[in-house]
Order: sequence, then C-alpha cells, then structure tokens
Amino acid sequence: MIKIYEVDTTKKLKKFIDFPHKLYSGSKYWVPPLTFDELNTLRKDKNPAFSHCEASLFLAKKDGKIAGRIAGIINNKYNSETDKKYARFGWVDFIDDHEVSKALFEAVENWASSRGIEAIHGPLGFCDLDKEGMLVEGFEEPSMFITIYNYPYYMQHIEKLGYVKDTDWMEFEITVPKSIPDKINKLNQLIVKKLNLKIIRAKNKKTFIPYVPAIFKLLNQEYKNLYGFVPLTDEQVKTYTKQYFGFINPDYVRVILNEKDELVAFGIAIPSLAKASKKTGGRLFPFGFLEFLKALRKNDRLELLLVAVRGDYHGKGVNVLLLNDINITGIKNGLKFAETGPELETNKDVQSLWKYYEARQHKRRRCYIKHLNGEEQ
Repeated sequence: MIKIYEVDTTKKLKKFIDFPHKLYSGSKYWVPPLTFDELNTLRKDKNPAFSHCEASLFLAKKDGKIAGRIAGIINNKYNSETDKKYARFGWVDFIDDHEVSKALFEAVENWASSRGIEAIHGPLGFCDLDKEGMLVEGFEEPSMFITIYNYPYYMQHIEKLGYVKDTDWMEFEITVPKSIPDKINKLNQLIVKKLNLKIIRAKNKKTFIPYVPAIFKLLNQEYKNLYGFVPLTDEQVKTYTKQYFGFINPDYVRVILNEKDELVAFGIAIPSLAKASKKTGGRLFPFGFLEFLKALRKNDRLELLLVAVRGDYHGKGVNVLLLNDINITGIKNGLKFAETGPELETNKDVQSLWKYYEARQHKRRRCYIKHLNGEEQ
C-alpha cells in the first residue's frame, strides 16, 4: 500500500533530502548534492525565491519505508511574465514501482490543480540556477556536480503518466588541447584590439566582488529568453553570492570590460567537485570541506557553469575569446577534460563553440510537460 505524506517538519525535510542517498547507494554515477545547499533551497526561511514562489514537498511510503519523493513549485513571477498557469515538479526520485511514481505525481497534480494550474513541467527548480532536466541519455557517464542524475527507468514511468517532451538540453565533454594554436592566439589578440577590450584575470577571488552585481544583471538580460528562465531578484543575487562564492577558483573566472569599463562578458567555470561530493556524501562538515578544497586546487576536469555576452557584442568572437582564455589557464594547470552544463538543443550559437575543440555530445536531458486538462494551451 502506498501512502503520501506532505513534508511539513524539519525532520521530514531531512528525510526528503536523505532519500536519494539510499536510492543511489549502489550507483557509480550519481553525485550527491551538498546537504546544506538542499536545506537552504527547500526551506522557506532560507530561500528568497519563496517571495514569488510557493511549493509543497511530498514523500511516498510503501510498506512503511520511504519509496519516493517529489516537489511541486509554482513560480508566480514566471506565470505572470509568460501569461501561463504552470507549476513545476522537481526533486523527483522513486523506486522502480509504477504505483509509487503514480501516487507521487498525482499528489503534485492535485496540489497544482487546486491552485488553478493548467500544466506541469519539469524537472525544474525555483530558478535557472537550480538543477533541471531529467537525464534521458548518458546513464553510464559520471554525473557532474551541477546536474541531476537519475536511473533510466524514470523515463518510462513519467511517459506512462502522460508527460511528453517539452524541450531537451545537450551536454558535451571537451578534450582540453595540449596547446592553443598560434592562429587562435593571434585571432584573440585581434579581437581584444579591435573591440578595445580588457580581460580581468585575478589570483584572488576578491578581485571579482565589485563585478558581481553587473554579472547577475548581464545574466538576467541575456538569459531572459531561455526556457523556464526567471530573472533573479536582488535578494537571490545576494544569497547565491554568499552561498557559492567560496567555491570559486579565480583561475577559471573571466570578466571582460570595454573601453568604458562596462562589463560586456563573463565566464565562470569550476574544477569538478563531483568526486569530492561523492567521497563526502555531500557533507562539508566536520571534515568534508577539506576534500572540496583539494578538488578546487588540483583537478583534471572542469565544469563550465555560466557564460554570457552582452547583446551588442554577439557575433564578434567574444565568447570564443572567453573560453580560450580560460583554456590557456586550464592547460597550465593540467586539465584534461571540460564538461559543459546543459545547453538547450536549439541554442546553436553555444553549440557552435565546440567546433573549435575535440568534443563529444555525451548526455541529453529533458523537460517534460503535462497539460492537466489533456489539451495543450
């Protein structure tokens, strides 16, 4: 017998967060998220997204044991800006039992319907910086620290429940070259000179603090047309800066200014924290932080997080300049591979960047949607 419980206490929230650790205990590919990050994201008193979002979390029990979880989220800001009545599902995990998955999704659908929602899509988070997209290809590839991993059977379950593809993201693994060709170096120099640009590199991460507001402003501006994106509020910017600034390695951050000292582009990557998180079970304390510090300092794999170029600088080679400059440092530091974050399959501009590298498209993830009245709006 399946029973559904709403998560309404801190004790239940901890069980909600802990469930995937048990579900994936035998998986070589799943990477645990940071426990403190999950708590901060899912607690109303910690996540500023709750100023414009509402959410409900559910646990499923079978024979007295936790067998699944799911979150339902309504981002009122997204609905207002898109004139839609959508809810999101996220943080979804379940055993290979169709009764369990059915009960979980029915709980979210009933919750959403009672609030006038017409469609549910996901997996998505509160905002674009949360993990999103169900893995549909690349199940035998090690997961990134910044992405979702799920078992292959999830696809069959969700499609059986009437969810269909809404969009896909693609991911690429890039082999870091042993050197940058002279032709590319000369091209980069020409771009800098022609556009009168200044590349900010730093040994100390504090160098980038003055640029943080402009970075998030540019991110909001350039990501606004991406699937499911909602501009971050000032409070969210403060929270993300405080929460993640410690994980920044200045070797892999670049800020580009024009002749007026205006920010026109930025790129942020981090050494992969996947192995460190797996080794520590996603816990920083009491000693887990030492593994993360070690990974930030010495690593052969890079995760590309965010890249944005101001609209009037599109098509002028600035994005190539950014990546190549980070690449030069990566070669010096002994990097062997870099992985891209999820890129919309329709984003050909970003995907065209990888033609300059030895790259393979090794993962694909999907956002599903279900219209609760059975008809697409």
